[in-house]
Amino acid sequence: MPQLSHVERSSERPSPEPHTPPKSRTENLNVSSFTPLPTPRELKTALPLTPGAERTVLAGRRAAQAILRGEDRRLLVVVGPCSVHDSGAALEYARRLATLRERVAGTLEVQMRVYVDKPRTTVGWRGFLMDPDMTGENDVGRGLALTRRLMLEVGELGLPVATELLDPFAPQYLFDAVAWACLGARTTESQTHRVMASAVSAPMGFKNGTGGGLKLAVDAMVAAAHPHVFFTVDDDGRACIVQTQGNPNGHLILRGGKNGPNYAPQFVREAAELITAAGLEAAVMVDCSHANSGSDFRRQGLIWRDVVQQRTGGQHAIRGLMLESNLLEGKQAVPANPADLKYGVSVTDACVGWDETEALLLEADAALRG
Repeated sequence: MPQLSHVERSSERPSPEPHTPPKSRTENLNVSSFTPLPTPRELKTALPLTPGAERTVLAGRRAAQAILRGEDRRLLVVVGPCSVHDSGAALEYARRLATLRERVAGTLEVQMRVYVDKPRTTVGWRGFLMDPDMTGENDVGRGLALTRRLMLEVGELGLPVATELLDPFAPQYLFDAVAWACLGARTTESQTHRVMASAVSAPMGFKNGTGGGLKLAVDAMVAAAHPHVFFTVDDDGRACIVQTQGNPNGHLILRGGKNGPNYAPQFVREAAELITAAGLEAAVMVDCSHANSGSDFRRQGLIWRDVVQQRTGGQHAIRGLMLESNLLEGKQAVPANPADLKYGVSVTDACVGWDETEALLLEADAALRG
């Protein structure tokens, strides 16, 4: 890794003090403060994309694209913690996964979930990017620096980074280090996120909505494949209008819905037919967690095996699998004192542990080798 610059060293300290917005009778009435952040260029200068991480990103994107287009017969596997909250534990997990990735490389393209920005139905911990110290102070400047460093370190291991696109400005800071990204069930229907996805350089997955309907995810794929114009900031932090060319590497992620799971063969066929009817490559990934598992991590292995069996049985629309996995199984509540956290245990969705993760990937490798 490069030497620490002043921006990265500042991630070890609190961000600049917030300042009170100017008084006005018509604006900022519900705003308590503004806190300065480094520009994307400043953060990228402090923590540049290393040659090793760049090679990993480019190779990971090429592999994912080839799989999604049907040019590579392997499966794209996105596996890792529901959310990162401890960079040390995340790196230990990454080292193990990087070794396992090499063992199954003939049949599986393994990429690691480095999810740092969590959507919430109401309120709750917003993720490592927003609140890295889990204190409620929401030191986003520190979160940006720590997240970028983590992504670079994972990439240096030869392990591609996969993440979720949520905050509209985060891609400018982080996405040069990302090999694969997705929109979640709550954002697939968002026009803002669809047009952002059209600009992302990495392949993009689109989950079906929380209700379970597949068409809105297919609509998102179509929208993101087309050119758009949207408002954001550039690397120097200036407001700008971005014109996109469209992202042709979209795919649908089945994650279940309010009526139950949707990984069974009839749902995979329906998804493939809807995508084909929209004029796109029928590429489907199955999420073994969320509504597909009924939020029971112990069911993820059953779903994994079912989907692998569908693929070996000839359903080639299945191009990928997603597994929520951590060093240790289960989950824990966020304690009042972060020092009381159990190491390697999820603080959001419950995950399968490492031993089961390794067994599932090796089992899939054996089945796909035939």
